[in-house]
Amino acid sequence: MPSKPIDLRSDTVTLPTPAMRTAMASAGVGDDVYGEDPTVNRLEERAARRVGKAAAMFVPSGTMGNLCALLAHCNRGDEAIVGDQSHIYNYEAGGASVLGGVAFHVVPNQPDGTIALDHLRAAVRWLDDPHCAETRLICLENTHNSCGGVVLSPEYLASVASFARERGLLVHLDGARVFNAAVALGVDVTELTRHVDSVMFCLSKGLSAPVGSVICGDDAFIRRARRVRKVLGGGMRQAGVIAAAGIVALETMVDRLAEDHANARMLAEGLAGFPQIVIEPERIQTNIVIFTLRDGLSADEFVARLRERGVLMGDMGGGRIRAVTHYGIDAGDIAETLAVAGEVARNV
Repeated sequence: MPSKPIDLRSDTVTLPTPAMRTAMASAGVGDDVYGEDPTVNRLEERAARRVGKAAAMFVPSGTMGNLCALLAHCNRGDEAIVGDQSHIYNYEAGGASVLGGVAFHVVPNQPDGTIALDHLRAAVRWLDDPHCAETRLICLENTHNSCGGVVLSPEYLASVASFARERGLLVHLDGARVFNAAVALGVDVTELTRHVDSVMFCLSKGLSAPVGSVICGDDAFIRRARRVRKVLGGGMRQAGVIAAAGIVALETMVDRLAEDHANARMLAEGLAGFPQIVIEPERIQTNIVIFTLRDGLSADEFVARLRERGVLMGDMGGGRIRAVTHYGIDAGDIAETLAVAGEVARNV
């Protein structure tokens, strides 16, 4: 048994750093709905500048951020193209359809998280055909969660942006972990965000803030998004208390994501040494490790037995198991996890 629980279910379980707690305690605040919270305003200015956009808006969650973006870009009856493995389609309760009347046109994600341009080309539909919803938006995800934390390259993003511009379409990036992608590629994050019309990124995953995400785009887009946020009940008052942690996250927690990536590779390489586990360590690019078990072994039982021994992983369904490294997990935790996983694998 590890000396303390090792929680690898998600990087959402991170705790705020001491610097974040100090900043939260001393944050200047005001009514953000009136635009009067100085700390929120500072976070939004820094976030927009960091990803190369004109404006930004602070929201409670990544799901709300993506929803605000889709509803700001699309009218009722418009269509958004999404990947079949995307977070927006699978894990956000169908919000754009339920609340905004936006239709999802679902196309296959490739194993590397991309959507093939041929599939995008076949999916685009126009208003001159009265049978079809009009395509308005393409949604991409970087890093791609369900595809194993894989990274979309600047070249791919540029190709989709060019495709969209030629057809009068917009591109939104679910960049919940876009800073992981930038660190993995060794590029400034603007190399990934400059190709898209809007981007959402999370402060509360690898960057370790306790609450919040930010959406960024041009001024007109953010004005529309603020109206949507109000409709969704996401207007906050003295939100500087939590925005302060987001500022610390942006200033101090990006570069250290490389540690999480190194720990994920260590975990994947160790798991590959167990004959009961199926994994390709060379596919691990960031902080997400997804693996399966040999025939006859039950993923839910494997996860349950890990939990009994103090190691928490996620059962993704379909026999897939996910482990996510993050702030608070170190190389020693990975070594303990491998010891427990090896014991469980041999006995499931």
